[in-house]
Amino acid sequence: MKTHKRKKESRMHGKNMGTHGGGARKKRKGSGHKGGKGMAGTGKRADHKKTLVTKLYGHGYFGKKGVTSLGLKVDKRKRINLFSIEENLMNLIKKGLAKKTGEKYEINLKGFKILGKGEIKNKFIITCLAASKMAFDKIKKAGGEIIVEDNKKLKEKKNGITSDKNKTNA
Repeated sequence: MKTHKRKKESRMHGKNMGTHGGGARKKRKGSGHKGGKGMAGTGKRADHKKTLVTKLYGHGYFGKKGVTSLGLKVDKRKRINLFSIEENLMNLIKKGLAKKTGEKYEINLKGFKILGKGEIKNKFIITCLAASKMAFDKIKKAGGEIIVEDNKKLKEKKNGITSDKNKTNA
């Protein structure tokens, strides 16, 4: 009694056996019954290769992409609230972004805009990119201060000011 039968492909090598058990020769040409090459069959409404798409190609493959107007400018500054600064004070000290000088904490958040949500108990001297009016008021009330970075390029872009080199005298 045979326990293992060889595959058709390995047995059929004789005369006129060009298909090796694959049926008609045309079935095995190109993409045929293999299911396509590459990303074939992964259309938005198809389930074929969905796991491949979600794992390798990530989000953004399915769904609408949308069109935004060229005039729309998204504010990409990082933001942090006062209560987050208060809660994560020890983490900021560990990372080297904050240090204690006397009874005040000096915090360096140069890439951030400070927002005024939450209450603070400590006195902070914060260096930041920008801050809201409420944040200014709350920190001043607690006995601290906010130092806003002087970023000339950012101000020029905001106000539409060009440098003297670009101006021409008429």
